[in-house]
Amino acid sequence: MAEKDTQVNLAVYMERLDSYISSQNALNENLSKNLEQVETKVDDISQWRSKMYGMKSILLAIGLLVVHTSAVLGSFIAIININK
Repeated sequence: MAEKDTQVNLAVYMERLDSYISSQNALNENLSKNLEQVETKVDDISQWRSKMYGMKSILLAIGLLVVHTSAVLGSFIAIININK
């Protein structure tokens, strides 16, 4: 009888172990999916940040071009008015 009890206890233990392993596998899959989503979102934020830096650089370059053009045209106007 003791051997049957041991076999029953072992069967119950193995069933619980299988259940635990399957729930851990499901949890791991869920965590992996969520980590992939977080990684994708971080990549999206990084790309957005790069685009913003690019736009800031372009705006700075255009601003410098406008200031330089104004200075050059102002100096031409001053030279023309001085020569009159």
